[in-house]
Amino acid sequence: MDRLCCFKPGWSQSPGHSSSNVGKGKSYQGNIRVSYGYSLVKGKANHPMEDFHVAKFVHVKGQELGLFAVFDGHLGDSVAAYLQKHLFANILKEEEFWTHPDRAISKAYDKTDKAILSHSPDLGRGGSTAVTAILINGTKLWIANVGDSRGVVAKGGKAIQLTV
Repeated sequence: MDRLCCFKPGWSQSPGHSSSNVGKGKSYQGNIRVSYGYSLVKGKANHPMEDFHVAKFVHVKGQELGLFAVFDGHLGDSVAAYLQKHLFANILKEEEFWTHPDRAISKAYDKTDKAILSHSPDLGRGGSTAVTAILINGTKLWIANVGDSRGVVAKGGKAIQLTV
């Protein structure tokens, strides 16, 4: 995992969508506004789109979690689809998630990678990059990435890179 960081953003309750390649959402909680967006761009290779994403808000243990991710599939879409379905569930299953999100996220990335490798005959030769963001109660944002997918935040009209 390249980097984890935490900072204080705003709040959002926008539902996520997983059917288009471009999307955005916006929400207001009191005087705090949060907007999110994602973009999946098909490369020039002569094969179908291999990217998947997550953009949604859920309630877990009385907490509001914003779950956001882009998974860039390589040599097929099976690993990216697997990540879309399993990575956040694995993160939230980690006992330390509520006390040490950084450790929980790192462990879940590792466990998910091992699960993918153990299912490689079913998933094929492909792989995926990943960038995930978890907004906890509108006060803390945890970002993690593997590969060359990037997380950014816009502040004052400028994009600030959060992952390396």
